[in-house]
Amino acid sequence: MVAFDEMHPESTGLRDPYKKYQAWLAEQDPARLTEKMQDAERVFRKTGITFAVYGEEEAAERLIPFDIVPRILAGSEWRRLMQGIEQRVQALNAFLDDIYHRQEILKAGRIPKELIANNEAFVPEMIGVRPPAGVYTHIIGTDIVRTAENEFFVLEDNARTPSGVSYMLENRETMMQLFPELFQRIRVRPVENYPQILRQSLSAVKPESCDGPPRLAVLTPGSYNSAYFEHAFLADQMGVELVEGQDLRVVDGHVAMRTTEGYKRIDVLYRRVDDAFLDPLTFRPDSALGVPGIMDVYRAGKITIANAPGTGIADDKAIYSYMPEIIEFYTGRKALLPNIETWRCSEPASLKYVLENLSALVVKEVHGSGGYGMLVGPAASKAEREAFAEKLRAKPSNYIAQPTLSLSTCPILTEAGLAPRHVDLRPFVLVSDRIQIVPGGLTRVALKEGSLVVNSSQGGGTKDTWVLDD
Repeated sequence: MVAFDEMHPESTGLRDPYKKYQAWLAEQDPARLTEKMQDAERVFRKTGITFAVYGEEEAAERLIPFDIVPRILAGSEWRRLMQGIEQRVQALNAFLDDIYHRQEILKAGRIPKELIANNEAFVPEMIGVRPPAGVYTHIIGTDIVRTAENEFFVLEDNARTPSGVSYMLENRETMMQLFPELFQRIRVRPVENYPQILRQSLSAVKPESCDGPPRLAVLTPGSYNSAYFEHAFLADQMGVELVEGQDLRVVDGHVAMRTTEGYKRIDVLYRRVDDAFLDPLTFRPDSALGVPGIMDVYRAGKITIANAPGTGIADDKAIYSYMPEIIEFYTGRKALLPNIETWRCSEPASLKYVLENLSALVVKEVHGSGGYGMLVGPAASKAEREAFAEKLRAKPSNYIAQPTLSLSTCPILTEAGLAPRHVDLRPFVLVSDRIQIVPGGLTRVALKEGSLVVNSSQGGGTKDTWVLDD
């Protein structure tokens, strides 16, 4: 099956969103473009835009590969995506509120009760707790794939601690440095105001106990975390403190940050620490990354934690398979952006089908991320498929499976010129008293020819994503 190329589809030739870019590209000396690629790498190296690869003893820190050919979306395409994403985000927030309170969707039989009760992402400590302003998912990264001109699918919802927004911002800044004339010729909607919008959005969900402007901070697990660059980058861009668990303590019923002038109260904490490590008194007692007692402060309504504890139940891949029902249950409408067909391996009939068709499917861990713990059937060897089948039989509830989609392609610059590579898209959504979606997002690209795995940890790279101002 031939993949849909977003710049040069076989059926129609050059698509409208790329016409002005193609006219500019035709004027360029290939040697100059190669130099610009090298310039971009130097910028990324100088800035320190790296990520950590777990499971490797050496060379754990890698440079994020960046391609200088932008991915371009028409304004009309973006508006359609926005409508679908907004609907989805509203449903996710309503679902979380319901699951931790009345559980009407379970009573209605739209989702099996055991899928929640036996799910490690469900946090019982959140039952009956309503976050400040009623917002659970303050920052969401919705992964979207395209298979044809008018076919977009949601691949997954990242509602815990979605990463990648710093790469989106650095990609744009790098492109504007390298090709300022392009942005004079083509009207592209801005993304560089994201940190300001993020700060405003987080401030808008301050706890009721906070009088006046709230004090914000970003909680990081530390410099060894794979996304530490992003944590430091966002704190710096927002003009707030970057803190670790050891910098915080509970003082007089509030979470406070250690400063040279003593402890200062924190009102809104943008945490990049997983639930299990957030509070050793509530969750894992061996955690040195969190703040002892922070959950008591949170339950008392004295601090906003973004995203709220327990949001992982909303982006669990088994729950994902029920998203069409979830959206219809809470919004009263069919999903504007469809899901990918998904087999839940916990169901005997589905498990049987998946085992019989491993060579044609993509199998993922329910709680997996970053491209780890997955099997791309068509690209796997017979031995790899047989080994994975044993994992499936041993713990079927840990996996879901999906068809191998023919993801759309965008061109990248190679030594031989432009060449198509598969891409996906992660728009970033901010939720407070309203929903705001930055026009563009992070395009991840599989740099290896024929590969469908776009994760940077698996050899993928990134592109600047342009939404045309039309």
